[in-house]
Amino acid sequence: MLKIIGSITCVLAAMLMLAGERVLAAELVRIAPEQQGMSAERLRRLDDLAAEYVAEGQVAGIQMQVNRGGKLVYSSSVGHRSIDRQQALESDDLFRIYSMTKPITAVAVMQLYEAGHFHLSDPITKWLPELEALQVRTPEGQLVPMHRSPTMSELLTHTAGFSYGFYPKDPIDQAYRDASLWGAKDLDAFVLKVAELPLAFQPGTDWRYSIAVDLTGLIIERMSGKSLDVYFKESLFDPLGMADTFFEVPLEKRHRLVTNHYWDWSKKQLAQVSGTVPTLGIESEEDAMSGFDRVSLFTGGAGLVSTMRDYMRFAEMLRAGGVLDNVRVIGPKTLKFMTKNHLPKSLASTGSGEDPIQNRFKSFGFGLGFGVMMDPVGSGTLSSAGSFSWGGAAGTIFWVDPVEDIAAVAMIQLMGSPWPLRQDFALGVYQALTESYE
Repeated sequence: MLKIIGSITCVLAAMLMLAGERVLAAELVRIAPEQQGMSAERLRRLDDLAAEYVAEGQVAGIQMQVNRGGKLVYSSSVGHRSIDRQQALESDDLFRIYSMTKPITAVAVMQLYEAGHFHLSDPITKWLPELEALQVRTPEGQLVPMHRSPTMSELLTHTAGFSYGFYPKDPIDQAYRDASLWGAKDLDAFVLKVAELPLAFQPGTDWRYSIAVDLTGLIIERMSGKSLDVYFKESLFDPLGMADTFFEVPLEKRHRLVTNHYWDWSKKQLAQVSGTVPTLGIESEEDAMSGFDRVSLFTGGAGLVSTMRDYMRFAEMLRAGGVLDNVRVIGPKTLKFMTKNHLPKSLASTGSGEDPIQNRFKSFGFGLGFGVMMDPVGSGTLSSAGSFSWGGAAGTIFWVDPVEDIAAVAMIQLMGSPWPLRQDFALGVYQALTESYE
């Protein structure tokens, strides 16, 4: 009997050891950049860039990773977790990724598309009947009925007519702010508030960054029969090994959530954001996207917290065509379809980042959940046609470049950053190439 118990113990120990090895093997491998056609010496310019940003007090800390061909060629963590407390930034620190939640939601809903739950031409009112009587506010301020329901395609491309609330001088955005959308208990309560708000235009006739992806999250819930946090965990985070990505930060991990900041122009220095999202008029720390410790409104547009490591795993899955560690989460053809420009020529001027309305360059288009680079020359930023990306309100950014086989992620916590960090990061990555695949 003792021999049997001993044998079982040995087998269990061996299984645990193998499991541990698999976990380690699942991590992206760090290799010399020269093995992937990049220069280690030139990549060190990213170190100088980060050090300069931190030394000049423009950000508290920066984390950056560059992956080429599925191998990490650069990873750094520079600066501090807060401008007030000079505690070094750690590699597993948690960041509010805000609108970098949107590509995750897009992949999630397109998993359901692959499973036959909807067609892109389907009206969203099939799942959101609360929105059947929406009205449209004309430029003259009149309210008229919408001609038809927005489609799933229009929801995913921000051409459905919804808005966000970024611009209080705009009467529609002011209505969004007054509705206290982010104080809704859950997505079911959220859509009831949205039902009382006007559309900015008739569906399909214009482009406007919006709450469309939050509504997409509710559609995921109703199609799948699962809350959005559970669907994300089961269908994306667990399969991709994203153990530190969530809407509500677990108690034992909250000390890893770094401080959010904004640039105080009056004092010309960083200041701490007290648990709010000022660009959306959120002042209460009880609202979604504020405290991250008591979350019931799972906002598919901006609600997630993550780490650089986790988001790089998501980006690597995208770079590899929908698969990571032999686990496929979405088909390669579907992903290629999502990362093409889906806007007609009259609308393909949407810009990039988490607030494209501020950057309506003709160089960019929009796919199903991603900004798409159409013309690198016109953009004025070193890049490749077909690259796709998105950013978050606190300055985070990622992009995938299929031409150069690159995925890149940068994490900061600075609301409405006035600095060109994203362009500087892109330049630092591309200038380090010694072999271009273009």
